[in-house]
Amino acid sequence: MSDSLAAFRASLAAAAPPENLSLALQALWFDAKGDWEAAHRLAQAEEGGDGDWVHAYLHRREGDLGNAGYWYRRAGKPVAKVSLEDEWTAIANALLG
Repeated sequence: MSDSLAAFRASLAAAAPPENLSLALQALWFDAKGDWEAAHRLAQAEEGGDGDWVHAYLHRREGDLGNAGYWYRRAGKPVAKVSLEDEWTAIANALLG
């Protein structure tokens, strides 16, 4: 696990996400905390690649695979075939990159 991913995971113990995170990373943070609504709102607010990728993941988590597919296409990403946990980690690693 990268140092930045370890720090991101450690930040989940706090009541709020670190201030320096992009909207897409904030969305992943709230998802990890179990707040799908906040995560979805933040992913929608970041139009474009990163936000669209997280948006796709969130709809996949929700079980809305048709909607997820739309957002994967918008993000230019293939539909994930790995576990939700593995996808969350892959997105977080890419965005923390």
